[in-house]
Amino acid sequence: MAEPEVIEADARAGDWRIGVVASRYNRQVVERLIAGCLRTLIGRGIRADRITIVRVPGAFEIPLAAKALADRRVADAIVTLGAIVRGETRHFDFIAAECARGVAGVATAAGVPVSFGVLTVDTIDQALDRSGDDESNKGSEAAAAALEMIGILRKLAP
Repeated sequence: MAEPEVIEADARAGDWRIGVVASRYNRQVVERLIAGCLRTLIGRGIRADRITIVRVPGAFEIPLAAKALADRRVADAIVTLGAIVRGETRHFDFIAAECARGVAGVATAAGVPVSFGVLTVDTIDQALDRSGDDESNKGSEAAAAALEMIGILRKLAP
């Protein structure tokens, strides 16, 4: 019986350009996500001068900035970072849903890898746990996913 074809990305990064769109809201958490993202990108061979960080007011604005980066074709992948912490109102539900929907829409419309490193948590303690210095940092995970997707899409290109 024939084996299925498996397409995976190489572990090494190329001379790629990476855009990072990061919210300023919940800055204490987001700065930690950015640090994890940068550690991973640089650790995997992306030069610092090939990384562009775009700061936006909050998570709701992340998709529009990601779309602008994608439209300009200045990044081979985009990493989105933010922290949405549930409050006492339904505002969390709307912001989280629209941010996720918007980021997914940018990726599919532009054909550029856009990874989702936006935390959607119930408490600030959960956000801090997911933005720590170790392998639990979701900014680091989002950066790794973006790099992998660049490699995969290049292998799938006609």
